[in-house]
Amino acid sequence: MNAALLQKLSVVTEEEKAILAGKKDVNRALYYAPGKGSNEIDSARVLTDGKLIDIRPNTRFVHFPRHTHNFVEFIYMCSGQTTHFVDGQKIVLHQGDLLFMNQHAVQEILPASLKDIGVNFMILPEFFDRTFQMMGNRESALRDFVISCLTGTNQGGNYLYFQVSDVLPVQNLVENLIWLQLSHDGDKRLLSQYTMGLLFLSLMQVTDKIHMSKSSWEQDLIIRLLSYVESQYRSANLSDFAAKSGVEETCLSRLVRKNTGKTFKELLLEKRISQAKLLLADTTLSVDDIAAAVGYDNTSFFHRLFRTRTGMTPRGYRLLAKGSAGAFPASSATVPGGTP
Repeated sequence: MNAALLQKLSVVTEEEKAILAGKKDVNRALYYAPGKGSNEIDSARVLTDGKLIDIRPNTRFVHFPRHTHNFVEFIYMCSGQTTHFVDGQKIVLHQGDLLFMNQHAVQEILPASLKDIGVNFMILPEFFDRTFQMMGNRESALRDFVISCLTGTNQGGNYLYFQVSDVLPVQNLVENLIWLQLSHDGDKRLLSQYTMGLLFLSLMQVTDKIHMSKSSWEQDLIIRLLSYVESQYRSANLSDFAAKSGVEETCLSRLVRKNTGKTFKELLLEKRISQAKLLLADTTLSVDDIAAAVGYDNTSFFHRLFRTRTGMTPRGYRLLAKGSAGAFPASSATVPGGTP
């Protein structure tokens, strides 16, 4: 990380000075909603003046007791390490790691030392509207699943943990986000939203580095399956994935339905049709070649599937796409628990 930026973030705050002087607890007035006994950190306390996003260095030298948030929180480790318990699971964040938590996560943080510097991003859900737009309208079960983890209902997997210290684009984008929050640029909200969109797009390329709540271990399995569909859609097969993952196929089928609301066959069809749309709109490949490219040797069968799914023939879709400079009807896919 840039040395000047790290220096800014490492300054001992007034709250930390009080802790070092003998205060044994965090300053509740800085975080919690009014009312005795509340353990919810309130966006009205940490996001002022109509902000949708802000940052705060982690509070060091003290145990931060169990709490929830009424906003989405990201934690990025700039240096050192910190130990967190999220939904009862121990997570040790090392330099370069990212931890995303939705509003339903229950978090506890152990004391950190002077050089253990992390940044908390506090974000209201509406901030992500532009981010989700940047991720595109094309159908992607993986995209929808990740978004639902950030914005959906409490489903036992309320955090995403990214071990991305070796992914330079991610590190650069997070550092840019931090700089933006420390700046006084009048356009910083828009710049932050676009930077967050680029960050999400980058993270979607490293799904092998995503970890989820161990209390909902099947969600790790589902992320791997969705990544498999995204990359191997031409030949993807449920029984092959089940065998490679050491999971009984019937059990895997139930887990897919439980976590996505769709069958494996439906997920595969969505991906293939989505890819066919891109090829029809952006290339001059024949419909026969496109059918083969997305996994269908029988072109007539592909025609029937495409028409059933989109309400038009592949040729009709291509003409509409080319004739309106790509402004053809957006995907009908929905984002569970969120707004794309």
